Amino acid sequence: MNSHAFDHRKSYTKLRVTGADRAPLANKRIRIEQRRHSFLFGIGAFDTVELAGGAADGSHAPVSGQRAAQLADLLDKVCALCNYATLPFYWGRYEPVPGKPDEARTIAASRWLADRGITVKGHPLCWHTVCAPWLMRYSDKEILRRQLARIDREVSAFKGLIDTWDVLNEGVIMPAFNKYDNAVTRICKMLGRVGLIKEVFTTARKANPQATLILNDFDVSEKYEILIDGCLQAGVPIDVIGIQSHQHQGYWGKEKLLETLDRYSHFGLPIHFTENTIISGDPMPPHIEDLNDWQVDSWPSTPDGEERQAREVVEMYEILFAHPRVEAITTWDSTDGRWLNAPSGLLHKDNTPKPVYNALLSKIKGEWLTTAEITTNAHGEAELFGFRGCYTAGFGTQTASFDVDGRLETPVTFG
Repeated sequence: MNSHAFDHRKSYTKLRVTGADRAPLANKRIRIEQRRHSFLFGIGAFDTVELAGGAADGSHAPVSGQRAAQLADLLDKVCALCNYATLPFYWGRYEPVPGKPDEARTIAASRWLADRGITVKGHPLCWHTVCAPWLMRYSDKEILRRQLARIDREVSAFKGLIDTWDVLNEGVIMPAFNKYDNAVTRICKMLGRVGLIKEVFTTARKANPQATLILNDFDVSEKYEILIDGCLQAGVPIDVIGIQSHQHQGYWGKEKLLETLDRYSHFGLPIHFTENTIISGDPMPPHIEDLNDWQVDSWPSTPDGEERQAREVVEMYEILFAHPRVEAITTWDSTDGRWLNAPSGLLHKDNTPKPVYNALLSKIKGEWLTTAEITTNAHGEAELFGFRGCYTAGFGTQTASFDVDGRLETPVTFG
């Protein structure tokens, strides 16, 4: 893709470079290196909860030995590629016993990621799947009260660590979901889709007025458009449209990606591709309607499939990175064999990189990262046109940090 396709991700700024005495550094060569993108390149980082928070048996005992080394190696590779990570808040797993949420471990995981410059998202606050089974003993009115209390608790407790949330997941199917009875489908039937979405979003907004709130769905048909339109008409404070693209049955391709982007752009909201999988093995049969119905003991990755996966993922990232409405892309599986045992990871099961990992690394931390040598003028000024994000400037043995964020002038001070 033509490099100019990404120029809207960049900004011009005039750097005003000064020394410790605030005097301009005139006629000096300055090294410029971008350290982090403003655009969010994400990964499902659920393993961080175990590495940073310890065992899930209630002891919170630190993992050790080979398991700790394996997790550390995995997450080092993840952090080398990504600046955005999703952590799990599935209610049935997060709070298997009422009043005993997995808060301490998840806070530890959030801090571990934040310390490495990773922005964290919580997923999800309201979903009919992996719902807490103990809710079923209550009336619909009490279920709703507990659902809203749960949202207030999580969003408040993680404020400052997690300020981005998938608030409601898969609302299109929620009231019609009939594989098993669950508490959230019950209250969705009681209030209607828009009614429930308004309740949960309003609660999340009140708990953290600065949070980024996402409505997320796998159904990208007209049904989702109608739901979003109804929510916006009702005043639901949706900040971002979330789109899942689990492509176990084959790559969507350029045409479908662009058509989907065109249909969801008219709302005028940012778009996040929240959960993306492209496999490196044989595709799931096309007759499978619910991906969860495809249960296999073995789903191998193949050399040809890995080369295909790398090509398709790079093309998808290029299309999304070039689109002005898209602000985030999250690859769902870090390693093969996660959801549905699929060969959908960026890494093999032993953490060795697949071609797709190296291909993305060359884009995100190579082609799409700005480095430059600039020379200041007599007033200590120099112009920079670079991808928006965090930068380091180097002069001799000194360094200084600054952001390229759309400002016309940017101070850079050494010492």
